[in-house]
Amino acid sequence: MFRVMFFSPRIAPNTGNAIRMVAGTGCELHLVEPLGFELSEPKLRRAGLDYHDLASVTVHPDLAAAWEAIRPTRVHAFTAHATASFAEIAYEPGDVLMFGPEPTGLDEATLADPHITSRVRIPMLAG
Repeated sequence: MFRVMFFSPRIAPNTGNAIRMVAGTGCELHLVEPLGFELSEPKLRRAGLDYHDLASVTVHPDLAAAWEAIRPTRVHAFTAHATASFAEIAYEPGDVLMFGPEPTGLDEATLADPHITSRVRIPMLAG
């Protein structure tokens, strides 16, 4: 399965929705601090519904600690500045799908991390 990484997430309900998603798919969720909310926040719990106990969620104090724990082979960083679409990637079990903080996304320094093997985007409709 995939490993989903939220780097410095800011919005609790988004993370709650991800908790629900990983619980239903058997994926792992890795949260890299700092977080923009408390894990006990009601909005996070509400968005995750009753799936918190079924989800594999790990909190890492920083990106270096996350890399050490995960030891990824392939990391796909999602960014609006990429040219490749997420649909063009041949995903493999164990891949890390990395997302940046809302609303700014991953900064250039983070995107330059040598663990990142590809940059991908999710196409959006104009407007």
